[in-house]
Amino acid sequence: SALETHAVRHPVLRPGLPSETCVFDGDQMSDTLHLGAFYEDNIVGVVSLMTNPSYAPAQVPNVQLRGMGVLDNQRGKGIGAALVKAAEAEVRRQQIGLIWMNARLIAVPFYQKMGYRIKGGPFDIPVAGPHHYMTKNIL
Repeated sequence: SALETHAVRHPVLRPGLPSETCVFDGDQMSDTLHLGAFYEDNIVGVVSLMTNPSYAPAQVPNVQLRGMGVLDNQRGKGIGAALVKAAEAEVRRQQIGLIWMNARLIAVPFYQKMGYRIKGGPFDIPVAGPHHYMTKNIL
């Protein structure tokens, strides 16, 4: 659920900020999908897929990958890559042609290794810092 993602979103994406900053527009939409990775029944990684027409390119059916994070003590184990691959598989299953995201600068190399491409220069998101817009054709 959207609420369950906060256990990872808060320490990874919004450390030191109020927990309300973990709530994203679109979290409760019926077509939003939240994926979680678990270790010993504890959530250790999350990613969400959501429709976001205010930013999405209009050329092809698309979805935003958002709120990706893995707890610090679980990084380097392939959890993030597994979450992104699971999200991509769902996007393919739904016949959606494009995934896009606003990637933190520190995460750009990770996404590039997974086939995502930077589109344009860096920009700042209030509360979250500098990002790059990235895309990947799925179909």
